Amino acid sequence: MQYNLVATAPMGLESIVAKEVQELGYETKVENGRIYYSGDKRAIVRSNLWLRCADRVKIVVAKFPAYTFEELFEKTKSIDWDKYLPEDANFPVDGRSHKSKLFSVSDCQSIVKKAIVEKMKKSYGVSGWLKETGARYRLEIIMLNDEATILLDTSGDGLHKRGYRAKQGTAPLKETMAAAMVKLTNWQGETPFYDLFCGSGTLLIEAAMIAQNMAPGINRKFDFEKWHWMPKNLIEEERNKAEELIDYDKELELYGSDIDPKMIATAENNAEEIGLLGMINFKQMSVYDFVAKKETGCIIANPPYGERIGEKEEVEKMYRFLGEALKGKEYWSLYLLTSHKKFEHLYGKKATKRRKLFNGSIECTYYQYWGKRI
Repeated sequence: MQYNLVATAPMGLESIVAKEVQELGYETKVENGRIYYSGDKRAIVRSNLWLRCADRVKIVVAKFPAYTFEELFEKTKSIDWDKYLPEDANFPVDGRSHKSKLFSVSDCQSIVKKAIVEKMKKSYGVSGWLKETGARYRLEIIMLNDEATILLDTSGDGLHKRGYRAKQGTAPLKETMAAAMVKLTNWQGETPFYDLFCGSGTLLIEAAMIAQNMAPGINRKFDFEKWHWMPKNLIEEERNKAEELIDYDKELELYGSDIDPKMIATAENNAEEIGLLGMINFKQMSVYDFVAKKETGCIIANPPYGERIGEKEEVEKMYRFLGEALKGKEYWSLYLLTSHKKFEHLYGKKATKRRKLFNGSIECTYYQYWGKRI
């Protein structure tokens, strides 16, 4: 059976996620925050295991116009829900509505839920309540321009939850965004990698996983793994394939530093959780102690943005220092994410390329300074 699938992505990362889906062998259609493609059950497993920069992978169960609640109810009820949901399915229904006559999200949710219940009771010959004591099948009703889309979330927890980050900083960078920052540099482990503001170590861990070809979902579970129609042997087969593709012997130089010793301890714990502690060199150090000693190197960083009161002057001083530290280092690359509008002026050089990204709700620019290749 072929499913209509959609990988959701943060704004600005659609092209990266689309490329990841294409590399898995599927043709894509891209819309704002969504990458549509079709695939079988194996595609669901592989997408969840391998997509580094997507938020979730969902099945598009149905799409239809709905101008009245009655129309929404009847069209939802006409879907063959027994193809997706067992009799004991736990199926919460989330919802969103935009530019539609059916603007009440709570009403849309309850109507969709009621329609599914009615259909399932008929399909399974149940006269009383549905128990909902089984596996979770998270559904979503989206109303957009009077068109209803019903989605089934295959991932469960967001794909940024890799399973290694037990502890994090006060302003953590999502694993999916960290992976995107690394992928945008085309770094594959050939040069030393530095994060001078490493925090909980997310950028370094994601970089190591990319360089070693470690599937981002290899150490976590997904909702689809408990579904009655998903073959257990297929899941095991794809997990074994992913394990075999990891290049544990790849030699990497990874250096992480942070002024806060507590964050270094957190980063080390996170790296240890995924088996990368010995590969990443963590050190408690001020950015001002950094010296670009090697002939070539790559700095990828998500430093403080200076948005808090009293931080702006210190952050601007730090940006100037980076410009001085890398002046004349033509074989060094810098990739830095910040919301500070005057970064290039403070750094002292125009970026080779800029890209607008959103770190959570904060609009940022990813400044890319590409060094020469030796």
